[in-house]
Amino acid sequence: MAFCTQAVILILSVLIVSWCKPSYGAGIAIYWGQNGNEGTLAATCNSGNYQFVNVAFLSAFGNGQTPVLNLAGHCNPSANTCTGLSADIKACQGKGIKVLLSIGGASGTYSLSSADDARQVANYIWNNFLGGQSSSRPLGDAVLDGVDFDIEAGSGQFWDALARALKGFSQQKKVHLAAAPQCPFPDAHLDTAIKTGLFDYVWVQFYNNPPCQYSGNANNLLSAWNQWTTVQANQVFLGLPAAPAAAPSGGFIPANVLTSQVLLSIKKSPKYGGVMLWNKQFDNGYSAAIKGSV
Repeated sequence: MAFCTQAVILILSVLIVSWCKPSYGAGIAIYWGQNGNEGTLAATCNSGNYQFVNVAFLSAFGNGQTPVLNLAGHCNPSANTCTGLSADIKACQGKGIKVLLSIGGASGTYSLSSADDARQVANYIWNNFLGGQSSSRPLGDAVLDGVDFDIEAGSGQFWDALARALKGFSQQKKVHLAAAPQCPFPDAHLDTAIKTGLFDYVWVQFYNNPPCQYSGNANNLLSAWNQWTTVQANQVFLGLPAAPAAAPSGGFIPANVLTSQVLLSIKKSPKYGGVMLWNKQFDNGYSAAIKGSV
């Protein structure tokens, strides 16, 4: 009888732990693609440090432009030398890592002129990178998991239309949407899009933005974080530079400070999803140092 009682107590203990354990499965998102010396996509995923990889960037699109994928020194899409990444993408996905196409960037030439233009861009992305079909898929036949909006230029118009059009394809195959707004709240470019409630992940750039980044203390950052956790998104991530050099205007948080102080506060939010890092080129041990605490 005593044995049965102990067994029941053990089972109940396991159930209680399961119920109390957060279900968000927090992880690290990394940007890859903007430096040919940052290592391969396969090696990035093999590190075991990341749960999301944003392949950056589709840097030109919209307003009648021919879309341009810019992967810096890794390969040349116009010469069709990026299709070899297909095997890497599939290997990453085989490890449970979501691979997204990041569109925009700080120095891209992109804009949307109308809701119809947004739908045309969505069709292009679906057919060339997601679950559609095209004879000229820049990354080969691999099907990416979704799209990251890193919109840092132009107006805030029609990004909501692009989000709706892309999410509409989820009827055929799930399309994950992510956004990378600047930390001043609300974001000048992505506010309307984020308000659609269609974004799975919002990784906020808490760097190169002195009013809301870490600067010896986390007061401004935490104040902004509390605003960002009110948005209609499944998960919100703390976006950080992976090294001081990754953010010339500041925002770097030493790994020991992040793990012992900042994360303890922001992980209290039920929307906390993890940490986003810019970028793989600068991540020389930072993700490894923090992943046990994320």
